[in-house]
Amino acid sequence: MTQNTQGYHVAVVGATGAVGQKMIETLEDRNFPISTISLLASKRSAGKKVLFNGEEVEIKEALPEAFEGVDIALFSAGGSISKKLAPEAVKRGAVVVDNTSAYRMDAEVPLVVPEVNKEDIKKHKGIIANPNCSTIQMVAALEPVREAFGLKRVIVSTYQAVSGAGTVAARELKDQSQAFLNGEELKPEILPVKGDEKHYPIAFNALPQIDVFQENGYTFEEMKMINETKKILHLDKLPVAATCVRLPFFTSHAESVYLEVEKDGASVAKLKELFEAAPGVVLEDDPENQSYPTPLSAEGKRDVFVGRIRRDLDQENGFHLWVVSDNLLKGAAWNSVQIAETIIENNWLK
Repeated sequence: MTQNTQGYHVAVVGATGAVGQKMIETLEDRNFPISTISLLASKRSAGKKVLFNGEEVEIKEALPEAFEGVDIALFSAGGSISKKLAPEAVKRGAVVVDNTSAYRMDAEVPLVVPEVNKEDIKKHKGIIANPNCSTIQMVAALEPVREAFGLKRVIVSTYQAVSGAGTVAARELKDQSQAFLNGEELKPEILPVKGDEKHYPIAFNALPQIDVFQENGYTFEEMKMINETKKILHLDKLPVAATCVRLPFFTSHAESVYLEVEKDGASVAKLKELFEAAPGVVLEDDPENQSYPTPLSAEGKRDVFVGRIRRDLDQENGFHLWVVSDNLLKGAAWNSVQIAETIIENNWLK
């Protein structure tokens, strides 16, 4: 980020969660221009201390008055908290970057991936929504193709890490894996959805359900990908279908993406050129040397990695991609901080 001598009062809401912790680390790594940082969480976490830039910062309870004087508030504490406190933060002069699903489909709220539609930030009325983690990485890969050749259809199957369901799900995977290896009974309590009556083991398993089922048979995660993709790309009529699956690894989501383009002239070589030039995208595609992205290779990195680019064998304008990214970074914390950086760099704070 460009050095800025001016400091901002930044609040992180949900500071003790997996994404909140990554937000704090990312602000630190990016040398974000901060004069004051407020780390906010639930009442039970208040009083704990977290290191930021080598200094201990006490976590405060997330209450409306905690946003007095805040310039930018990064939210990742659940949709109900965002619904309750984001308007309170805006009322007190803050710009909110919300990492929950609370405002994503609100027509008055920009839904932003900076490499794709950063100009939408200008329309904000105090709240900017961070898209779903699986949506972010897919649209980052789709955008250069859309810009060059247009899009006719998108079909995606996801292979998602347990960290997308929080630290409790990651702990459940670890405990179940150890129990499985010990020949002990597996006791699922969290996945696929903590609030549902029925739970399935995640260790050595695949769960074709992420979030709750909707009346149309799709899960809420799948509908998020479908609806958010259309909003971010400004393609309301684009046919999008998604199947979202939880797999037993800890970090990074992988996606098999099938797309059809509108214009002639697209080829595997052309798509590779587009990805090599696209901001925030790294091409890893060399089948002869078994080079392609994996969840482990993407972990801890901010980019979106694309490989396994193939033309469909039956559809002339159809192509297949393999897209991988760290769901806690580009899928959440980094995209949020990136939005905040874009606001400051373009003077879109107010």
